[in-house]
Amino acid sequence: MTINSQKIELLQKNLVRQLFDNPNLQAYAILDGASNPALLDHLYDEGPEFACLYRGELAPDIAECAPYLARLEPGTAFTEWVTGQGWGRHWGVFAVADCDLRTLHRHLRKLNMVYDRELHKSLLFRYYDPRVLSAFLPTCSAEQSAEFFGPIKAWFAETDGGQNLTRFFRDQLQVISDKV
Repeated sequence: MTINSQKIELLQKNLVRQLFDNPNLQAYAILDGASNPALLDHLYDEGPEFACLYRGELAPDIAECAPYLARLEPGTAFTEWVTGQGWGRHWGVFAVADCDLRTLHRHLRKLNMVYDRELHKSLLFRYYDPRVLSAFLPTCSAEQSAEFFGPIKAWFAETDGGQNLTRFFRDQLQVISDKV
């Protein structure tokens, strides 16, 4: 399913408005290097504040496929690129939070692994894939969502193959989603 340029422009404007609407919150992208081979070049060339969500020194091939947290600033080349070019490509998800990058980085790294009771082993949790996030969040209990959200006030993910933008936020009891 292809997305026409007018639809992409509308989705991008809406996402940017949602990300930068509240001056008390910071905007972030959580991006999947495995889905976007050009990611590291853009991170290094365009200079946003960013951090890898994997621990330690990584081999170059692993670093290229790793997930990254990047702080977004309005009107920058990186923000324009990531909010405009990734539609339908599941490059990652977006969030607004009331904390700095270091604090959010620490929180997100705790989410990278989940334990599968049936298999009796830990598995990589690719929550930064919008297809995974949009399937996972509606299943969360109040306790799970509180732990998952942490300092994040809202998550944003492309849905319907990039045709829509969905916002996920929580109240005391549940995760709420709406198309924005």
